Amino acid sequence: MRSVYVSLPTVKAVQSFVSQISKLEGDFDLIDGRYILDAKSIMGILTLNLRKPLKLTIEKDTEETMQIIQQFVCDTEIVSVDTTSVMSVV
Repeated sequence: MRSVYVSLPTVKAVQSFVSQISKLEGDFDLIDGRYILDAKSIMGILTLNLRKPLKLTIEKDTEETMQIIQQFVCDTEIVSVDTTSVMSVV
């Protein structure tokens, strides 16, 4: 299993992405915060915030899979900071 970040900024990009990965075997999930959905579902993807990269988990990490999704992969990784556990000392 492998995870990468993908950018799908337009409806056309979403259509192309779904078309490409639908040809592949295995499970693909997109993660946006607490939401996890099937990356082969165009309707599901369109409910997400497409202004930021989405985490894509790939069940079968093959060379063919990586070649197909490479055009959507972001170069930068997103780092999130958990601010709920930060304490202020006076």
